[in-house]
Amino acid sequence: MPRGMFIVFEGGEGAGKGTQISRLVGKLEARGLKTLCTREPGGTPEAERIRNLLVQREGGNWTPMTEVFLFFAARVQHTETKIKPALEQGITVLCDRYSDSTRAYQAYGHAMDLSIIDRANDLALGDFKPDLTIILDIDPEQGLRRSIARLGAQTSMHLQTEDRFEKMKMDFHTRLRRGYLAIAAREPNRCVVIDASGDVDNVAEAVWKIVEQRMTVRG
Repeated sequence: MPRGMFIVFEGGEGAGKGTQISRLVGKLEARGLKTLCTREPGGTPEAERIRNLLVQREGGNWTPMTEVFLFFAARVQHTETKIKPALEQGITVLCDRYSDSTRAYQAYGHAMDLSIIDRANDLALGDFKPDLTIILDIDPEQGLRRSIARLGAQTSMHLQTEDRFEKMKMDFHTRLRRGYLAIAAREPNRCVVIDASGDVDNVAEAVWKIVEQRMTVRG
């Protein structure tokens, strides 16, 4: 059985990753492909417990280095018990965030040494990486407006609020965006940057065009 394709969506707050993953699932399944949608941190019961420590408002006051190890602990569990088995079954896996989020948020956002994160990634994952990483690029101010509106709706429904990163200062989000663009420049064969500021349908078409091209190349 051919191995499934591992596609990751990355981007700052409010970039629309969840919406675009849903749109892509529809297109893939309409063509008869089995898909699995997952997220990071999270994706398994154990990793979801770590997620609660990292992204909820009262999750804790972690140092950047502590966060890196928590993220990779969740990622190893997620990768070994969910992502890899699905890929081996020929399933296309769509993931909301992966290792590049740790690079962008910790190295560029929090000014950690990028080489430390790369070493942690090598130790945790070896040479395993996504087949395609789609970086949804958006101006931080526009993205935060979107994200804050979404969080407001969640609060009105009494859902748990994952707003820790929305509370960061604007210069953090500006560094985050620069980080994602730098990551894309570093690995242009894996990463594709798509302007996420416009109409949702137009963004979805741009995403599909890239995915369709990559799947054709893979055969």
